[in-house]
Amino acid sequence: MSNSDNGISGPSHLEMYTEPILNPNKLDSFEWRRRIVSTLGNAKFKIQYYGALHSEWNTLIVGTEFAPQKIVLVDINNQEEILLFDACKHGYNALLCDKYTQEQLAARMTNQLYQDQWGNDSFEIIISVYYQINFEEEFSEEIDVNGDVELINGQKISLEMLKRNAYDCIQIWGINKDGKKVEIISEELA
Repeated sequence: MSNSDNGISGPSHLEMYTEPILNPNKLDSFEWRRRIVSTLGNAKFKIQYYGALHSEWNTLIVGTEFAPQKIVLVDINNQEEILLFDACKHGYNALLCDKYTQEQLAARMTNQLYQDQWGNDSFEIIISVYYQINFEEEFSEEIDVNGDVELINGQKISLEMLKRNAYDCIQIWGINKDGKKVEIISEELA
């Protein structure tokens, strides 16, 4: 029996909210895939978001003309909230390329409730992030004497934290009460 613990460290903000998946189907060597769980171990969530549904693939949450998408999970048992993905803060472009105004950062209220095409509004959540960038090579001249790299916002973080949080692609799936899998996010981030 294998699991999704292939030695890749995932996003630091999700560290205490995940568990490995037993026998993952087609896990890539550069992929970190996990199941989301609350701090109490619950695995059913409502999805609240800022963004819009894609015009063609209407299960996908995308950004708006004003700002990128933001996804918060709410544990259906105790209402604990987990920031799952914020395209202004997570991923390669958000950390190293794209600048956002305070208005864009603050005005994205996650007050829309996600429903799949069958009307379900609670899901188990599976997340995959992909790491295909050679950070040592790309940032060899930007690493300071402390081993830190400066982000687009001026903050400095260690190269190891950059590797974890500057992933280049993300996919998020919800599994509804009938076991149907719905793709919620699919984004290139670099």
